[in-house]
Amino acid sequence: MAGLGEQIARQQRTMGPLLVAAVVIGLIGLPVAAWLDLRDLSERMLRRQASEISRIIDEMRGFYGSDVVGRVLQANGAVTATHNYRDVPGAIPIPATLSIELGKRISVHDGSVKYRFVSDLPFKGRAPHQLDVFERNAILALRANPKEPIIEVSGSLFDRQVRAAAPVVMGQVCVTCHNSHPDSPKTDWKVGDVRGIQEISVNQPIAANILTFKYLLVYFAFAAAAGLTFILLQRRQSALIQGINKELSEANDFLAAISLKIAKYLSPQIYKSIFSGQKDVTIATERKKLTIFFSDVKDFTAIVERLQPEDLTLLLNEYFTEMSAIALKHGGTVDKFIGDALLVFFGDPETQGVEEDARACLRMAVDMQRRVEQLNRVWHDRGVERPFRARMGINTGYCNVGNFGSDDRMDYTIIGAEANLAARLQSIAEPGGICLSYETYALVRDLVRARPLAPIAMKGISREVVPYEVEGLLGELAQRPQVISEHTTGLDLFLDVEAIDENGVERAKKRLSEALLALSIRSKPAAF
Repeated sequence: MAGLGEQIARQQRTMGPLLVAAVVIGLIGLPVAAWLDLRDLSERMLRRQASEISRIIDEMRGFYGSDVVGRVLQANGAVTATHNYRDVPGAIPIPATLSIELGKRISVHDGSVKYRFVSDLPFKGRAPHQLDVFERNAILALRANPKEPIIEVSGSLFDRQVRAAAPVVMGQVCVTCHNSHPDSPKTDWKVGDVRGIQEISVNQPIAANILTFKYLLVYFAFAAAAGLTFILLQRRQSALIQGINKELSEANDFLAAISLKIAKYLSPQIYKSIFSGQKDVTIATERKKLTIFFSDVKDFTAIVERLQPEDLTLLLNEYFTEMSAIALKHGGTVDKFIGDALLVFFGDPETQGVEEDARACLRMAVDMQRRVEQLNRVWHDRGVERPFRARMGINTGYCNVGNFGSDDRMDYTIIGAEANLAARLQSIAEPGGICLSYETYALVRDLVRARPLAPIAMKGISREVVPYEVEGLLGELAQRPQVISEHTTGLDLFLDVEAIDENGVERAKKRLSEALLALSIRSKPAAF
Protein backbone atom coordinates (compact mmCIF):
# COMPACT_ATOMS: atom_id res chain seq x y z
CA MET A 1 0.00 0.00 0.00
CA ALA A 2 2.88 2.35 0.75
CA GLY A 3 4.27 1.74 -2.78
CA LEU A 4 0.94 2.62 -4.37
CA GLY A 5 0.66 5.73 -2.23
CA GLU A 6 4.14 6.89 -3.27
CA GLN A 7 3.31 6.20 -6.91
CA ILE A 8 0.15 8.30 -6.68
CA ALA A 9 2.09 11.07 -4.91
CA ARG A 10 4.66 11.10 -7.73
CA GLN A 11 1.88 11.28 -10.29
CA GLN A 12 0.28 14.15 -8.42
CA ARG A 13 3.59 16.03 -8.32
CA THR A 14 4.03 15.44 -12.07
CA MET A 15 0.45 16.14 -13.09
CA GLY A 16 0.23 19.37 -11.09
CA PRO A 17 2.67 21.39 -13.25
CA LEU A 18 1.35 19.68 -16.40
CA LEU A 19 -2.21 20.71 -15.61
CA VAL A 20 -1.11 24.27 -14.84
CA ALA A 21 0.83 24.42 -18.13
CA ALA A 22 -2.11 22.96 -20.06
CA VAL A 23 -4.53 25.49 -18.57
CA VAL A 24 -2.17 28.41 -19.33
CA ILE A 25 -1.59 27.21 -22.89
CA GLY A 26 -5.31 26.63 -23.32
CA LEU A 27 -6.18 30.13 -22.11
CA ILE A 28 -3.52 31.83 -24.23
CA GLY A 29 -3.50 29.48 -27.22
CA LEU A 30 -7.16 29.76 -28.23
CA PRO A 31 -7.31 33.55 -28.76
CA VAL A 32 -3.86 33.52 -30.40
CA ALA A 33 -4.87 30.73 -32.78
CA ALA A 34 -8.19 32.45 -33.58
CA TRP A 35 -6.42 35.77 -34.24
CA LEU A 36 -3.82 34.16 -36.53
CA ASP A 37 -6.50 32.29 -38.48
CA LEU A 38 -8.68 35.41 -38.82
CA ARG A 39 -5.68 37.31 -40.07
CA ASP A 40 -4.95 34.64 -42.67
CA LEU A 41 -8.62 34.43 -43.63
CA SER A 42 -8.81 38.19 -44.10
CA GLU A 43 -5.68 38.16 -46.24
CA ARG A 44 -7.05 35.27 -48.28
CA MET A 45 -10.41 36.94 -48.84
CA LEU A 46 -8.78 40.26 -49.74
CA ARG A 47 -6.53 38.55 -52.24
CA ARG A 48 -9.50 36.73 -53.79
CA GLN A 49 -11.53 39.95 -53.96
CA ALA A 50 -8.59 41.79 -55.47
CA SER A 51 -8.16 39.01 -58.00
CA GLU A 52 -11.88 39.04 -58.91
CA ILE A 53 -11.98 42.84 -59.19
CA SER A 54 -8.86 42.78 -61.35
CA ARG A 55 -10.42 40.13 -63.60
CA ILE A 56 -13.66 42.10 -63.92
CA ILE A 57 -11.78 45.29 -64.77
CA ASP A 58 -9.70 43.38 -67.32
CA GLU A 59 -12.89 42.05 -68.91
CA MET A 60 -14.40 45.54 -69.00
CA ARG A 61 -11.22 47.02 -70.44
CA GLY A 62 -10.93 44.25 -72.99
CA PHE A 63 -14.59 44.62 -74.02
CA TYR A 64 -14.24 48.40 -74.22
CA GLY A 65 -11.08 48.09 -76.30
CA SER A 66 -12.48 45.56 -78.78
CA ASP A 67 -16.16 46.39 -78.99
CA VAL A 68 -16.09 50.15 -78.48
CA VAL A 69 -12.74 51.77 -79.26
CA GLY A 70 -11.87 49.22 -81.92
CA ARG A 71 -15.17 49.68 -83.75
CA VAL A 72 -14.90 53.47 -83.53
CA LEU A 73 -11.44 53.36 -85.10
CA GLN A 74 -12.68 51.05 -87.88
CA ALA A 75 -15.69 53.26 -88.74
CA ASN A 76 -15.43 55.26 -92.00
CA GLY A 77 -18.45 57.41 -91.31
CA ALA A 78 -20.58 58.46 -88.39
CA VAL A 79 -20.60 56.32 -85.22
CA THR A 80 -24.01 55.23 -83.92
CA ALA A 81 -25.17 53.35 -80.76
CA THR A 82 -27.50 50.41 -81.27
CA HIS A 83 -28.36 47.11 -79.63
CA ASN A 84 -27.22 45.12 -82.71
CA TYR A 85 -23.97 46.98 -83.03
CA ARG A 86 -22.15 44.00 -84.48
CA ASP A 87 -24.43 44.05 -87.54
CA VAL A 88 -24.01 47.79 -88.17
CA PRO A 89 -20.59 49.10 -89.35
CA GLY A 90 -19.25 51.77 -87.05
CA ALA A 91 -21.88 51.09 -84.37
CA ILE A 92 -21.17 50.73 -80.67
CA PRO A 93 -23.39 49.01 -78.03
CA ILE A 94 -26.00 50.86 -76.09
CA PRO A 95 -25.73 50.68 -72.23
CA ALA A 96 -28.13 47.74 -71.92
CA THR A 97 -26.25 45.79 -74.56
CA LEU A 98 -22.99 46.75 -72.91
CA SER A 99 -24.22 45.32 -69.60
CA ILE A 100 -25.43 42.12 -71.25
CA GLU A 101 -22.16 41.54 -73.06
CA LEU A 102 -20.08 42.34 -69.99
CA GLY A 103 -22.17 39.84 -67.98
CA LYS A 104 -21.40 37.15 -70.51
CA ARG A 105 -17.68 37.85 -70.39
CA ILE A 106 -17.49 38.08 -66.60
CA SER A 107 -19.60 34.97 -65.99
CA VAL A 108 -17.90 32.76 -68.54
CA HIS A 109 -14.95 32.27 -66.18
CA ASP A 110 -15.14 29.94 -63.16
CA GLY A 111 -14.75 32.71 -60.63
CA SER A 112 -16.44 33.45 -57.36
CA VAL A 113 -18.24 36.56 -58.74
CA LYS A 114 -20.76 36.47 -61.60
CA TYR A 115 -22.79 39.26 -63.20
CA ARG A 116 -25.95 39.11 -65.29
CA PHE A 117 -28.12 41.78 -66.94
CA VAL A 118 -31.46 40.15 -67.80
CA SER A 119 -35.03 41.07 -68.66
CA ASP A 120 -38.20 39.25 -69.45
CA LEU A 121 -38.81 41.70 -72.35
CA PRO A 122 -35.75 41.47 -74.70
CA PHE A 123 -35.70 43.17 -78.11
CA LYS A 124 -37.06 41.24 -81.08
CA GLY A 125 -34.47 39.19 -82.87
CA ARG A 126 -32.40 38.82 -79.68
CA ALA A 127 -32.26 35.44 -77.98
CA PRO A 128 -34.62 35.35 -75.01
CA HIS A 129 -32.96 35.46 -71.57
CA GLN A 130 -33.08 32.19 -69.64
CA LEU A 131 -34.54 33.20 -66.28
CA ASP A 132 -34.62 30.97 -63.23
CA VAL A 133 -37.15 31.16 -60.39
CA PHE A 134 -35.11 33.67 -58.38
CA GLU A 135 -34.78 36.04 -61.35
CA ARG A 136 -38.45 35.85 -62.32
CA ASN A 137 -39.56 36.46 -58.74
CA ALA A 138 -37.05 39.27 -58.36
CA ILE A 139 -38.40 41.09 -61.47
CA LEU A 140 -41.99 40.80 -60.21
CA ALA A 141 -41.02 41.93 -56.69
CA LEU A 142 -38.95 44.89 -57.90
CA ARG A 143 -41.67 46.07 -60.25
CA ALA A 144 -44.00 46.08 -57.24
CA ASN A 145 -41.45 47.81 -54.98
CA PRO A 146 -38.21 48.94 -56.70
CA LYS A 147 -36.71 50.19 -53.42
CA GLU A 148 -36.72 46.78 -51.65
CA PRO A 149 -33.49 44.86 -52.46
CA ILE A 150 -33.79 41.18 -53.29
CA ILE A 151 -31.15 38.92 -51.70
CA GLU A 152 -31.01 35.11 -51.60
CA VAL A 153 -28.58 32.96 -49.66
CA SER A 154 -28.30 29.30 -50.60
CA GLY A 155 -25.83 26.44 -50.74
CA SER A 156 -24.83 23.33 -48.84
CA LEU A 157 -22.67 22.48 -45.85
CA PHE A 158 -19.49 23.04 -47.86
CA ASP A 159 -20.63 25.81 -50.24
CA ARG A 160 -22.54 29.09 -49.81
CA GLN A 161 -23.90 31.44 -52.50
CA VAL A 162 -25.32 34.95 -52.18
CA ARG A 163 -27.39 36.44 -55.03
CA ALA A 164 -28.42 40.09 -55.04
CA ALA A 165 -30.80 41.60 -57.63
CA ALA A 166 -31.10 45.35 -58.28
CA PRO A 167 -33.72 46.95 -60.59
CA VAL A 168 -32.87 48.40 -64.03
CA VAL A 169 -35.00 51.57 -63.93
CA MET A 170 -36.05 53.30 -67.15
CA GLY A 171 -34.85 56.91 -67.61
CA GLN A 172 -36.16 59.50 -70.02
CA VAL A 173 -33.66 58.60 -72.75
CA CYS A 174 -34.42 54.88 -72.35
CA VAL A 175 -38.17 55.48 -72.48
CA THR A 176 -37.86 57.54 -75.69
CA CYS A 177 -35.63 54.92 -77.33
CA HIS A 178 -37.70 51.86 -76.36
CA ASN A 179 -41.08 53.39 -77.16
CA SER A 180 -39.88 54.41 -80.67
CA HIS A 181 -37.71 51.41 -81.52
CA PRO A 182 -39.32 48.95 -83.94
CA ASP A 183 -37.79 45.92 -82.17
CA SER A 184 -38.99 46.94 -78.70
CA PRO A 185 -41.57 44.45 -77.35
CA LYS A 186 -43.21 47.24 -75.32
CA THR A 187 -43.86 50.79 -76.48
CA ASP A 188 -45.65 52.31 -73.50
CA TRP A 189 -42.71 52.56 -71.09
CA LYS A 190 -42.75 55.31 -68.51
CA VAL A 191 -39.95 56.91 -66.57
CA GLY A 192 -39.28 54.85 -63.41
CA ASP A 193 -40.52 51.55 -64.84
CA VAL A 194 -38.39 48.45 -64.12
CA ARG A 195 -37.29 46.89 -67.38
CA GLY A 196 -35.21 44.09 -65.86
CA ILE A 197 -32.60 43.35 -63.21
CA GLN A 198 -28.89 43.26 -62.86
CA GLU A 199 -27.77 40.38 -60.69
CA ILE A 200 -24.53 39.82 -58.86
CA SER A 201 -23.88 36.37 -57.35
CA VAL A 202 -20.95 35.58 -55.10
CA ASN A 203 -20.01 31.97 -54.47
CA GLN A 204 -17.88 31.16 -51.44
CA PRO A 205 -16.76 27.52 -51.10
CA ILE A 206 -16.45 26.82 -47.36
CA ALA A 207 -14.37 23.70 -47.93
CA ALA A 208 -11.70 25.80 -49.62
CA ASN A 209 -11.34 27.91 -46.45
CA ILE A 210 -11.09 25.06 -43.99
CA LEU A 211 -7.32 24.98 -44.21
CA THR A 212 -7.31 28.69 -43.48
CA PHE A 213 -8.01 27.75 -39.84
CA LYS A 214 -4.78 25.78 -39.56
CA TYR A 215 -3.80 27.40 -36.27
CA LEU A 216 -7.15 26.55 -34.70
CA LEU A 217 -6.89 23.02 -36.07
CA VAL A 218 -3.44 22.70 -34.55
CA TYR A 219 -4.79 24.12 -31.28
CA PHE A 220 -7.69 21.68 -31.23
CA ALA A 221 -5.37 18.81 -32.09
CA PHE A 222 -3.12 19.84 -29.21
CA ALA A 223 -6.14 20.21 -26.91
CA ALA A 224 -7.42 16.78 -27.97
CA ALA A 225 -4.01 15.24 -27.35
CA ALA A 226 -3.77 16.96 -23.98
CA GLY A 227 -7.29 15.84 -23.07
CA LEU A 228 -6.57 12.28 -24.15
CA THR A 229 -3.34 12.31 -22.15
CA PHE A 230 -5.20 13.68 -19.14
CA ILE A 231 -7.89 11.00 -19.49
CA LEU A 232 -5.26 8.28 -19.71
CA LEU A 233 -3.47 9.64 -16.66
CA GLN A 234 -6.77 9.90 -14.79
CA ARG A 235 -7.68 6.34 -15.73
CA ARG A 236 -4.30 5.18 -14.54
CA GLN A 237 -4.66 7.14 -11.32
CA SER A 238 -8.21 5.85 -10.94
CA ALA A 239 -6.91 2.30 -11.30
CA LEU A 240 -4.28 3.01 -8.64
CA ILE A 241 -6.89 4.56 -6.34
CA GLN A 242 -9.21 1.60 -6.89
CA GLY A 243 -6.34 -0.67 -5.97
CA ILE A 244 -5.72 1.33 -2.81
CA ASN A 245 -9.44 1.39 -2.02
CA LYS A 246 -9.58 -2.36 -2.47
CA GLU A 247 -6.63 -2.81 -0.14
CA LEU A 248 -8.17 -0.37 2.32
CA SER A 249 -11.48 -2.21 2.13
CA GLU A 250 -9.75 -5.51 2.75
CA ALA A 251 -7.76 -3.94 5.58
CA ASN A 252 -10.94 -2.44 7.05
CA ASP A 253 -12.72 -5.77 6.81
CA PHE A 254 -9.77 -7.43 8.50
CA LEU A 255 -9.64 -4.76 11.21
CA ALA A 256 -13.41 -4.98 11.68
CA ALA A 257 -13.18 -8.74 12.10
CA ILE A 258 -10.27 -8.34 14.51
CA SER A 259 -12.08 -5.62 16.46
CA LEU A 260 -15.15 -7.83 16.79
CA LYS A 261 -12.96 -10.59 18.13
CA ILE A 262 -11.22 -8.21 20.51
CA ALA A 263 -14.64 -6.96 21.67
CA LYS A 264 -15.33 -10.43 23.05
CA TYR A 265 -12.49 -9.93 25.53
CA LEU A 266 -13.50 -6.43 26.63
CA SER A 267 -16.47 -4.85 28.31
CA PRO A 268 -18.62 -3.03 25.73
CA GLN A 269 -18.03 0.32 27.47
CA ILE A 270 -14.25 -0.16 27.38
CA TYR A 271 -14.35 -1.36 23.80
CA LYS A 272 -16.34 1.69 22.68
CA SER A 273 -14.19 4.15 24.63
CA ILE A 274 -10.97 2.71 23.15
CA PHE A 275 -12.18 2.61 19.54
CA SER A 276 -13.80 6.04 19.79
CA GLY A 277 -10.55 7.53 21.09
CA GLN A 278 -11.92 8.53 24.49
CA LYS A 279 -9.42 6.34 26.31
CA ASP A 280 -5.75 5.77 25.61
CA VAL A 281 -4.32 2.29 25.89
CA THR A 282 -1.70 3.24 28.45
CA ILE A 283 -0.91 2.14 31.97
CA ALA A 284 -2.90 4.66 34.01
CA THR A 285 -5.29 4.43 36.93
CA GLU A 286 -7.45 6.76 38.98
CA ARG A 287 -9.25 6.56 42.28
CA LYS A 288 -13.03 6.55 42.06
CA LYS A 289 -16.00 5.69 44.20
CA LEU A 290 -17.56 2.64 42.62
CA THR A 291 -20.31 0.15 43.39
CA ILE A 292 -18.85 -3.36 43.08
CA PHE A 293 -20.88 -6.50 42.43
CA PHE A 294 -19.58 -10.01 42.99
CA SER A 295 -21.43 -13.28 42.52
CA ASP A 296 -20.74 -16.99 42.33
CA VAL A 297 -22.70 -20.23 42.14
CA LYS A 298 -23.30 -22.13 45.37
CA ASP A 299 -21.91 -25.68 45.37
CA PHE A 300 -20.56 -25.27 41.85
CA THR A 301 -18.00 -28.03 42.48
CA ALA A 302 -20.77 -30.52 43.15
CA ILE A 303 -22.52 -29.45 39.96
CA VAL A 304 -19.31 -29.91 37.99
CA GLU A 305 -18.99 -33.47 39.22
CA ARG A 306 -22.46 -34.33 37.91
CA LEU A 307 -21.99 -32.87 34.38
CA GLN A 308 -19.86 -33.79 31.42
CA PRO A 309 -17.30 -31.14 30.42
CA GLU A 310 -19.21 -30.32 27.19
CA ASP A 311 -22.51 -29.88 29.05
CA LEU A 312 -20.81 -27.85 31.75
CA THR A 313 -19.19 -25.54 29.18
CA LEU A 314 -22.52 -24.99 27.42
CA LEU A 315 -24.32 -24.37 30.71
CA LEU A 316 -21.73 -21.96 32.10
CA ASN A 317 -21.47 -20.01 28.83
CA GLU A 318 -25.24 -19.63 28.69
CA TYR A 319 -25.27 -18.46 32.30
CA PHE A 320 -22.55 -15.85 31.76
CA THR A 321 -24.17 -14.68 28.50
CA GLU A 322 -27.46 -14.00 30.24
CA MET A 323 -25.82 -12.33 33.24
CA SER A 324 -23.62 -10.13 31.02
CA ALA A 325 -26.63 -9.01 28.99
CA ILE A 326 -28.41 -7.94 32.16
CA ALA A 327 -25.28 -6.13 33.40
CA LEU A 328 -24.98 -4.25 30.09
CA LYS A 329 -28.68 -3.37 30.18
CA HIS A 330 -28.22 -1.65 33.55
CA GLY A 331 -24.96 0.09 32.55
CA GLY A 332 -22.53 -2.11 34.47
CA THR A 333 -18.96 -2.78 33.39
CA VAL A 334 -18.25 -6.51 33.29
CA ASP A 335 -14.75 -6.83 34.70
CA LYS A 336 -14.02 -10.53 34.54
CA PHE A 337 -15.23 -14.10 34.89
CA ILE A 338 -13.44 -16.14 37.56
CA GLY A 339 -14.51 -19.75 37.24
CA ASP A 340 -18.20 -19.55 38.11
CA ALA A 341 -17.81 -16.05 39.67
CA LEU A 342 -18.71 -12.74 38.02
CA LEU A 343 -17.25 -9.30 38.83
CA VAL A 344 -19.15 -6.19 37.69
CA PHE A 345 -18.72 -2.57 38.77
CA PHE A 346 -20.60 0.68 38.26
CA GLY A 347 -19.08 4.17 38.07
CA ASP A 348 -16.43 3.81 35.34
CA PRO A 349 -15.95 4.49 32.46
CA GLU A 350 -19.52 5.82 32.58
CA THR A 351 -21.31 6.98 35.69
CA GLN A 352 -24.67 8.45 36.65
CA GLY A 353 -23.55 9.47 40.10
CA VAL A 354 -22.72 7.37 43.15
CA GLU A 355 -26.32 6.96 44.31
CA GLU A 356 -27.77 6.08 40.92
CA ASP A 357 -24.87 3.69 40.23
CA ALA A 358 -25.69 1.81 43.47
CA ARG A 359 -29.39 1.67 42.64
CA ALA A 360 -28.63 0.42 39.11
CA CYS A 361 -26.40 -2.29 40.57
CA LEU A 362 -29.18 -3.45 42.92
CA ARG A 363 -31.71 -3.54 40.07
CA MET A 364 -29.22 -5.62 38.10
CA ALA A 365 -28.77 -8.09 40.96
CA VAL A 366 -32.53 -8.53 41.37
CA ASP A 367 -32.95 -9.12 37.62
CA MET A 368 -30.07 -11.61 37.66
CA GLN A 369 -31.61 -13.66 40.51
CA ARG A 370 -34.93 -13.78 38.69
CA ARG A 371 -33.27 -14.76 35.45
CA VAL A 372 -31.35 -17.54 37.21
CA GLU A 373 -34.68 -18.94 38.44
CA GLN A 374 -36.01 -18.89 34.88
CA LEU A 375 -32.86 -20.55 33.54
CA ASN A 376 -33.06 -23.25 36.20
CA ARG A 377 -36.45 -24.24 34.84
CA VAL A 378 -35.08 -24.43 31.28
CA TRP A 379 -32.02 -26.40 32.41
CA HIS A 380 -34.12 -28.71 34.53
CA ASP A 381 -36.13 -29.62 31.42
CA ARG A 382 -32.83 -30.42 29.69
CA GLY A 383 -31.87 -32.86 32.42
CA VAL A 384 -29.83 -30.72 34.82
CA GLU A 385 -30.87 -32.12 38.17
CA ARG A 386 -29.09 -29.68 40.49
CA PRO A 387 -30.10 -26.04 39.94
CA PHE A 388 -27.82 -23.02 39.97
CA ARG A 389 -28.16 -20.93 43.15
CA ALA A 390 -26.26 -17.67 42.90
CA ARG A 391 -24.96 -15.70 45.89
CA MET A 392 -24.44 -11.99 45.35
CA GLY A 393 -22.59 -9.28 47.24
CA ILE A 394 -22.64 -5.51 46.62
CA ASN A 395 -20.38 -2.86 48.11
CA THR A 396 -19.82 0.85 47.48
CA GLY A 397 -16.42 2.42 48.11
CA TYR A 398 -13.25 3.87 46.66
CA CYS A 399 -11.08 1.73 44.38
CA ASN A 400 -8.26 2.20 41.94
CA VAL A 401 -9.64 1.67 38.44
CA GLY A 402 -7.80 1.70 35.12
CA ASN A 403 -5.22 -0.21 33.10
CA PHE A 404 -2.89 -2.46 35.11
CA GLY A 405 -0.09 -4.56 33.67
CA SER A 406 2.95 -4.10 31.44
CA ASP A 407 3.60 -2.08 28.30
CA ASP A 408 2.97 -5.21 26.24
CA ARG A 409 -0.11 -6.53 28.01
CA MET A 410 -2.55 -4.90 30.36
CA ASP A 411 -5.91 -5.45 31.96
CA TYR A 412 -8.66 -2.94 32.69
CA THR A 413 -9.84 -3.75 36.21
CA ILE A 414 -10.27 -2.50 39.77
CA ILE A 415 -8.00 -3.00 42.78
CA GLY A 416 -8.68 -2.25 46.42
CA ALA A 417 -10.04 -3.55 49.70
CA GLU A 418 -13.57 -2.43 48.76
CA ALA A 419 -13.53 -4.89 45.83
CA ASN A 420 -12.43 -7.67 48.22
CA LEU A 421 -15.28 -6.70 50.54
CA ALA A 422 -17.82 -7.30 47.75
CA ALA A 423 -16.41 -10.81 47.33
CA ARG A 424 -16.62 -11.40 51.10
CA LEU A 425 -20.24 -10.20 51.21
CA GLN A 426 -21.06 -12.65 48.44
CA SER A 427 -19.55 -15.50 50.43
CA ILE A 428 -21.85 -14.89 53.42
CA ALA A 429 -25.00 -14.37 51.35
CA GLU A 430 -27.65 -17.08 51.25
CA PRO A 431 -28.03 -19.03 47.98
CA GLY A 432 -30.37 -17.00 45.81
CA GLY A 433 -29.84 -13.99 48.09
CA ILE A 434 -28.16 -10.57 47.97
CA CYS A 435 -25.92 -9.16 50.70
CA LEU A 436 -25.15 -5.42 50.90
CA SER A 437 -22.59 -3.34 52.74
CA TYR A 438 -23.95 -0.52 54.84
CA GLU A 439 -22.60 2.07 52.33
CA THR A 440 -24.68 0.47 49.56
CA TYR A 441 -27.70 -0.14 51.81
CA ALA A 442 -27.77 3.55 52.76
CA LEU A 443 -28.06 4.46 49.04
CA VAL A 444 -30.81 1.92 48.18
CA ARG A 445 -32.76 1.61 51.45
CA ASP A 446 -35.98 2.82 49.79
CA LEU A 447 -35.83 -0.12 47.37
CA VAL A 448 -35.27 -3.08 49.73
CA ARG A 449 -36.10 -4.43 53.14
CA ALA A 450 -32.91 -5.74 54.74
CA ARG A 451 -31.72 -6.94 58.14
CA PRO A 452 -28.23 -6.43 59.55
CA LEU A 453 -25.99 -9.45 60.12
CA ALA A 454 -23.13 -9.93 62.54
CA PRO A 455 -20.24 -7.52 61.89
CA ILE A 456 -17.25 -8.90 59.97
CA ALA A 457 -13.63 -7.81 59.84
CA MET A 458 -11.77 -7.40 56.56
CA LYS A 459 -8.05 -7.17 55.92
CA GLY A 460 -7.25 -3.70 54.63
CA ILE A 461 -10.39 -2.18 56.21
CA SER A 462 -9.85 -0.82 59.70
CA ARG A 463 -13.52 -0.67 60.66
CA GLU A 464 -15.93 -3.51 61.29
CA VAL A 465 -18.33 -4.05 58.41
CA VAL A 466 -21.99 -4.70 59.06
CA PRO A 467 -23.53 -6.73 56.22
CA TYR A 468 -27.20 -6.31 55.30
CA GLU A 469 -29.11 -9.27 53.96
CA VAL A 470 -31.92 -8.37 51.54
CA GLU A 471 -35.16 -9.92 52.80
CA GLY A 472 -37.65 -8.25 50.50
CA LEU A 473 -38.19 -5.63 47.84
CA LEU A 474 -39.83 -2.22 48.16
CA GLY A 475 -40.95 0.48 45.76
CA GLU A 476 -40.34 -0.11 42.09
CA LEU A 477 -38.54 -3.42 42.66
CA ALA A 478 -41.57 -4.85 44.47
CA GLN A 479 -43.68 -4.14 41.38
CA ARG A 480 -41.46 -6.21 39.13
CA PRO A 481 -42.58 -9.66 37.96
CA GLN A 482 -42.13 -12.41 40.51
CA VAL A 483 -40.66 -15.83 39.85
CA ILE A 484 -41.23 -18.60 42.42
CA SER A 485 -39.06 -21.64 41.96
CA GLU A 486 -38.30 -24.67 44.12
CA HIS A 487 -36.76 -27.97 43.12
CA THR A 488 -36.25 -30.68 45.71
CA THR A 489 -36.98 -34.38 45.94
CA GLY A 490 -40.69 -34.79 45.30
CA LEU A 491 -41.17 -31.05 44.51
CA ASP A 492 -40.71 -29.36 41.16
CA LEU A 493 -42.21 -25.84 41.29
CA PHE A 494 -41.69 -22.95 38.88
CA LEU A 495 -44.08 -19.99 38.67
CA ASP A 496 -43.50 -16.87 36.57
CA VAL A 497 -46.27 -14.50 37.62
CA GLU A 498 -45.82 -12.15 34.64
CA ALA A 499 -45.62 -14.83 31.97
CA ILE A 500 -48.75 -16.73 32.95
CA ASP A 501 -52.01 -15.79 31.15
CA GLU A 502 -55.54 -15.55 32.61
CA ASN A 503 -56.44 -19.16 31.84
CA GLY A 504 -53.13 -20.26 33.28
CA VAL A 505 -53.80 -18.30 36.48
CA GLU A 506 -57.03 -20.17 37.16
CA ARG A 507 -55.43 -23.47 36.30
CA ALA A 508 -52.44 -22.73 38.56
CA LYS A 509 -54.75 -21.80 41.43
CA LYS A 510 -56.63 -25.09 41.01
CA ARG A 511 -53.48 -27.19 40.87
CA LEU A 512 -51.91 -25.38 43.84
CA SER A 513 -55.11 -25.87 45.85
CA GLU A 514 -55.00 -29.57 45.03
CA ALA A 515 -51.35 -29.70 46.08
CA LEU A 516 -52.07 -27.96 49.38
CA LEU A 517 -54.98 -30.32 50.04
CA ALA A 518 -52.76 -33.35 49.31
CA LEU A 519 -50.10 -32.05 51.68
CA SER A 520 -52.72 -31.37 54.39
CA ILE A 521 -54.08 -34.89 54.12
CA ARG A 522 -50.59 -36.34 54.37
CA SER A 523 -49.76 -34.29 57.43
CA LYS A 524 -52.83 -35.58 59.36
CA PRO A 525 -52.13 -38.56 61.69
CA ALA A 526 -53.42 -41.92 60.48
CA ALA A 527 -56.68 -43.10 62.08
CA PHE A 528 -56.92 -46.57 63.74
